[in-house]
Amino acid sequence: MSGLTIAIIVIIAIVVILVIALIAMYNNFVRMRNRVDNAWSQIDVQLQRRLDLIPNLVETVKGYAAHESSTLQAVTDARAACMNAASRQDRMEAENMLTDTLKSLFAVGEAYPDLKASSNFIQLQNELSDTEDKISYMRQSYNDTVMKYNNSIQTFPAVIFAGMFGFKERELFAAATGAATAPQVSF
Repeated sequence: MSGLTIAIIVIIAIVVILVIALIAMYNNFVRMRNRVDNAWSQIDVQLQRRLDLIPNLVETVKGYAAHESSTLQAVTDARAACMNAASRQDRMEAENMLTDTLKSLFAVGEAYPDLKASSNFIQLQNELSDTEDKISYMRQSYNDTVMKYNNSIQTFPAVIFAGMFGFKERELFAAATGAATAPQVSF
């Protein structure tokens, strides 16, 4: 074999290895992006469940605390914002606002002993609490998946090719404003 033939074989081998590496990298990006989308879908299921429970809760509270219309209207408006959110980021912000308004609604419940003792209110409160726990767990899972995805497209040498393939960074689902502090309740 001549030196030229060996050089051509080596170049072909290097090109084949690079093509295989690019295919593997691309497939990894796709898998990670799909995991992020799946994690968001899991959150979305729980968020929809919460949205479905809210009208019943509002009606129950209305029956006992009709003069709390500003709180009930805030919950209704926050729910509508969630349902009308145009993007994933808008939905995250709207859901955080809804979480804050639900805290206010439950604070109202504390002020009305008859409402607090209502079996319907207790059941709805328990279902919402259970849903909130699931949302919290799913949010953590989503954020972990987004972090892995973002790391996979931001590390070298993948960062060079991620942009070329159209893979973009995803936003984390941040906690609601003030989630780390207990709400202040006063009547």
